Order: sequence, then C-alpha cells, then structure tokens
Amino acid sequence: MKKVAVVFNGGTISMKVDPIIKAAVPSLTGEEIMAMVTGIEEFAEIESYNFSNLPSPHITPEVMLELSKYVEKLLLREDIDGIVVTHGTDSLEETAYFLALTIASEKPIVITGAMRSGSELGYDGPSNLAAAICTVISENSKNRGVLVCLNGELHSASEVTKANSMSLNAFQTPVFGPIGIVDNNEVIFYRNSEQKLNIKIDELSAKVDLIKCVSGMDGRLIDFCVSEGDKGIVIEAMGRGNIPLEMVQGVKNAINNNIAVVIVSRCFEGRVFPSYGYEGGGKELRNLGVILGDNMNGQKARIKLILALSKTSNLDEVRDMFEDGFYNNIIL
Repeated sequence: MKKVAVVFNGGTISMKVDPIIKAAVPSLTGEEIMAMVTGIEEFAEIESYNFSNLPSPHITPEVMLELSKYVEKLLLREDIDGIVVTHGTDSLEETAYFLALTIASEKPIVITGAMRSGSELGYDGPSNLAAAICTVISENSKNRGVLVCLNGELHSASEVTKANSMSLNAFQTPVFGPIGIVDNNEVIFYRNSEQKLNIKIDELSAKVDLIKCVSGMDGRLIDFCVSEGDKGIVIEAMGRGNIPLEMVQGVKNAINNNIAVVIVSRCFEGRVFPSYGYEGGGKELRNLGVILGDNMNGQKARIKLILALSKTSNLDEVRDMFEDGFYNNIIL
C-alpha cells in the first residue's frame, strides 16, 4: 500500500462558520478533516502534517517558498510516494504554479481545497481530498508536475485558473480543459501537460507588481513601481498585448531602469503576439524590450517573474524563461 503525505495549509477546507460573527473562519485541524475522508485507509497509508492554517489571501510568495522546501523535504523520503497539499482556493493557482516551478520530482504532487466550508451543506472538502489522494497513488500521475484536483477534475498547475467565485467547478483550464478526471476512485488522463522549467532558488529577492490595463490609463502606476524599487512589472494588456498610448512612456521608463516588463493579456483565453505596430501595440512594445508572456494570466506571470528575477538579474535569461522560443521568428 502506498504512503501519501497530506500537508494541511488552511483555506476554506479547514473552516467552519463562527456562530458569533456568522462568517467562516479557520477551525478544523488536519486530523479532523482526515477523519471525514471515510474509507481512505483501504486505498493508502496517510501521514498528516499541519503546515499552516492560513486563509489563502494571507499566503505570500515567502510562505510559498517555505512550503516548497517543506514539500521537497518530504519527497526525499523513500517511503513517501507522493504529496497532497490543501490550500485556500483564492490563491491556490499561484501556490500550485510556484511549487511546479521550484520542485523537480517524478512523484505526484496534488493541490486541493474546498469551495464550501465545513458548516455548509454539500461541504466538498472530504471528497476533494479523497480524489486528490487517489490521484497521488495512481502510477499514471508520475512525471506530470504539480496537479490541481477539485470537483473530480485534474488540471495542470501551469494551466489552471479559478474562474468562478462560488461554483464547485470553479477551477478551469481555458481553451484546453482538464487533463484528466477522477471517476469512481480511478484516475483517468486524457492528455499530457508537462512542466519543463525548473527555477531552483534559496530565497526570494525580487519585488514584482501586477498592473491591469484599462482604457485611458496612463503610466503613473508604472512610474510608482519604478520609484519603489521593483525589479519586475507584469502588465495585463489588452487583446494581443496592446496598451493605451499614455502608458507607453511608463514602460520606456521601466525598461530604461533595467526593470523586466512582462506583457500578458487580460483576456480569459488566447496568447499575446506582436501583431500591431502602432505606438502602444505589441510589436512596438517588444521592439522597446518588453517580454511576451504567451498565454499566461497575470497572477501566474508575476509568480514566474518573481522566481526568475530571484534566480538571475540577466534580462536575456529572464526572457528565455518566458518566451521559450515561441517568438524567435518575429522580426524586430
């Protein structure tokens, strides 16, 4: 029988409604949650660890790095076949992607959580946890990087995003859909999705902010990030990667100060591409020196840029981590 380490890390899965304030707060221990996953002992031997009991908006990149090192240490044990990490759903995709970028292991790592607290009808924590454990013990889950498991669906950490604030199927992979499902305790994969890049760091040393682009916006927020000492800025641009004319000077200011500027799209689906050559268009921005973030969303691009700039100050190396040859044939 395989052994699975379950690392409890707070979130709605560990919450119940406080009768005084009438709102969900951290309440359940890992042992109490595991006790609700009835019959799991027939499938795997479980070791429980309480890493934290934080609501996911309280999770920082520093906590993510600490969690990464904690999980990696458990993975080094020969008797541990894989890891399940519980997490609040608000920032789950960011932590999952952080772990995917910083941990290189063939052993399965599965992140799960809950959309309903332990006080609500239809509490989904135990079922999600059971499905995550079934995923870890499946031989087909090896060498797939970090997976996210909720509502019986499996997603790659590099692709998934929280697309709904309340639904049980809140986590979705735009365009491609889930890579697999958990059906009757059996794990079925329909396609492959591998995490190739690994960024090994000992500490975080880069401050990176995310700016969402809207019509009529100027460069004041960019200038503020520059003045505050940011090493990188991610801009959620319009469409294929275009920004308002008034923002261009801010981008130039950042690049002239040797700050990495990554452009992604604010669109739910699709990738950025240097299609437009007008001032503020994606082609002109890339000519200025911005880095194109392919089909990443803003929150994932920020996590990746924090890690990349903590690894190296060479912006050509940072560009390679993001563009991965996708735009090599574009004529500047």
